[in-house]
Amino acid sequence: MDEKRFVIALFGLAVALIVGFIGYRFVAPLTVAVFLYYSTRRLFHRLERFRLPARVRAVVSLSLIGVPLIGLLSYTVLLSLIEARRFIERYPVAETVGAENSWVGDLAQLSNPTLEGVVAAYRSGQLDPLIEFVSEQAGLLASTLGGLALNLLIVVVVTYYLLLDGSKFHEWLLRFDDDAVVREYLETVDAELEAVLYGNLLNVIAISIIAVVTYTAYNVIAPAPVEVPYPALAGALTGIASLIPVIGMKIVYLPLAAAASVPTVLGGDFALLAYVAGFLVVAAVVVDTIPDIVLRPYFSGKTTHVGLLMLAYIFGPVVFGFHGLFLAPIVLVLALTFADTALIRLLGADPDETGTDGRSAAVSRGQRRLDEF
Repeated sequence: MDEKRFVIALFGLAVALIVGFIGYRFVAPLTVAVFLYYSTRRLFHRLERFRLPARVRAVVSLSLIGVPLIGLLSYTVLLSLIEARRFIERYPVAETVGAENSWVGDLAQLSNPTLEGVVAAYRSGQLDPLIEFVSEQAGLLASTLGGLALNLLIVVVVTYYLLLDGSKFHEWLLRFDDDAVVREYLETVDAELEAVLYGNLLNVIAISIIAVVTYTAYNVIAPAPVEVPYPALAGALTGIASLIPVIGMKIVYLPLAAAASVPTVLGGDFALLAYVAGFLVVAAVVVDTIPDIVLRPYFSGKTTHVGLLMLAYIFGPVVFGFHGLFLAPIVLVLALTFADTALIRLLGADPDETGTDGRSAAVSRGQRRLDEF
């Protein structure tokens, strides 16, 4: 290698290290962007039948997932604030925490939460403790909101341009093809990632529908004191919670059961707890167990082993943090596909003549040879 090539290679290595560091710094939003890309790509291509420009199709694809999700989370926060205020009004929260003069007590006394009521409370000094509390935490609040906005912007921009230029990036990678190894690997990885990550979205939608129907049916049977609050919202949140490994949907239906049983226990009507117990059984079986057994194998990809995929969902958040929920399955697919395609060639075997189980490709994996009997 001459000096010119050495300098170019050294410069390329430096650039690669910088890009790698930036990617590592923002690995969480980039991982979520890849997940959204594969979740919306089928819809993006299907919108071609309406002869829409690519940019419009990308915006529509992102909006059909992003807008409902943002609306759902906003509605959840709003209802949480309303229910928290009702709880403060009904039970002596301020006295319990010993904060009669704190902002908790002041908010409990805020009888008119409209814009005019808030303005009047501000003029009277009723909101001063709350304003002081927010001012003390302004730095942490600004840092948290700024980081969230930056990550959200990265997710939207990266997903948008992956939808527009993903095929161009694929073609650029194929320029380094050697004996069709790169092409085979990239095409296999691309198809399997779409099957796995798009399957996650289908699983969320299916479980959300099942949960909404189950919670609504329970409310038809159960008495009013032990009904599930906001069954449609609770069902949608249950579907989203199914992405979380191990605990998953339990973080939704267990608090729902607690919310339904606490007023009953405080009222002394313990007979109604039988309905709450029945709700837990139905939720655990119909919403949690059966969909996980029946639906997940159909949404788990074409070739990726379901057990390995479940382990990736479990270990991913432990090793990488919350974004490991999406990163670990991606790493698993990359590794298994490499072992099933490129590694065979590197070890000197001919994939056209030898299958992954060492047998002839002409013999099916489930078919036995005559000499085995």
